[in-house]
Amino acid sequence: MKLLLFFTSVLLFTQLQAQETLDDLLNKYNNNKIPYITAQELATPKIKAILLDAREANEYKVSHLKDAVFVGYDHFKVKNIKKQIQKKDTLIVVYCSLGIRSETISHKLKKAGYTNVKNLYGGIFEWKNNGFSVYNEKEKATDSIHTFSYEWSKWLKAGKKVYPKNNINE
Repeated sequence: MKLLLFFTSVLLFTQLQAQETLDDLLNKYNNNKIPYITAQELATPKIKAILLDAREANEYKVSHLKDAVFVGYDHFKVKNIKKQIQKKDTLIVVYCSLGIRSETISHKLKKAGYTNVKNLYGGIFEWKNNGFSVYNEKEKATDSIHTFSYEWSKWLKAGKKVYPKNNINE
C-alpha cells in the first residue's frame, strides 16, 4: 500500500510540474514591479529601445538580440550604464534567458533613477520561440541559444539548445 501511495504521489507531482506555465514560473521568481514587454511588442519598428543583455558572457557569445549591450548579471555595475545612458527616461529593455535575472538588473536600474525600464517577457527564449532572429559573437544570425541550465532548457521550443559545459545532464 505504501508503494502504491508513493507512486501515486510521484505521478501527481510530475503532472503538476509539467503543467507549469511561463506565467507561473515568472510569478514564482519575480515580484512583477518591473513592467514586461513582449517579444512581439519589442519587434515592432516603432519601438526604439536600448537592449541590455543580463546574462553571462558565455551565454551572450552564443546568441543575443541584435544591437544588445552585454551587461552581465554576476558582475553588473550600474555605474557602467550611467556612462552609456545619461537620459534617465530612455526606454531600456533588459533581458536574460527567461526574465528572472533581468528583473533583478531592472530593479537596480530603477533604483538608480531610470524611469522607463522594461523586462522582456520570457527573455531570449520567448524571442526565439516567436521566430525572431538572434546573433552570435560575430554578429551572424544563428539558431543556437545558450540554455543557462538543463532545467531551464524546457522553455526553449525553437532553435538549437546549447547547454553549459559544466552541466552534468548534457
